Amino acid sequence: MDEAEGDGRVSLLGDTWSFYEANRGFVDGAIRTHVVLSATALAVAAAVGVALGVVCAKLGRAASFVVVTIANLGRTVPTFAIMAVAVALSSLGQGPAVVGLVALGVPPILLNAYTGVRSVDPGTLEASRGMGLSASQLLLRVELPIATPLVFAGIRTSAVQIVATATLAGLLGAGGLGDVVLAGLNNNQNDVMLAGAIPVALLALVAEGLFAAVERLATPTGLRLARRLATQGGIS
Repeated sequence: MDEAEGDGRVSLLGDTWSFYEANRGFVDGAIRTHVVLSATALAVAAAVGVALGVVCAKLGRAASFVVVTIANLGRTVPTFAIMAVAVALSSLGQGPAVVGLVALGVPPILLNAYTGVRSVDPGTLEASRGMGLSASQLLLRVELPIATPLVFAGIRTSAVQIVATATLAGLLGAGGLGDVVLAGLNNNQNDVMLAGAIPVALLALVAEGLFAAVERLATPTGLRLARRLATQGGIS
């Protein structure tokens, strides 16, 4: 029984590859659309999330209520529901899909940007002011560089969520790998579904690895050393 199941899995993967070979143009085009759609949504989400996070951090503690509310709202409201509302207000296509994906991607970036700026050591800020830095210089030269690793951690989370959820764009006529998955569902073909699902999983892993690397590079050497020492101290 186990051997038969193993043979079935191998056969399914073989059928998936055969479908890809026979429909390479369709699948490759869907991958390109999926990447463009995800990258566009992530870029907009990063710009909006960082800007709102910095503004809320500068407004004071009362703004934390706004940050938490938006973050929780983004986690609570289904992305497809936002896409459906956007479709009702406009039409089918990539626009509503991007709106829904941006709404999904903003909360983690907003929350991390807010936390990163707010958590800068007050002593560091005082010393920087004593050196004659203006408010804008303080933000650009001190607060944002210190907050950058946390911001990229939020972007990494959003990137994975957006890449995975962009599959829903196929239901709105926006293209992407959702078209391949839907083709498999409509025709009850598991190999076709896998031809769409496997690239989505791989793209999510690539996004995770890419932004994890960027996050490490964006972390100042001193901060990385401090974290390493703190971890070693915790272990011991």
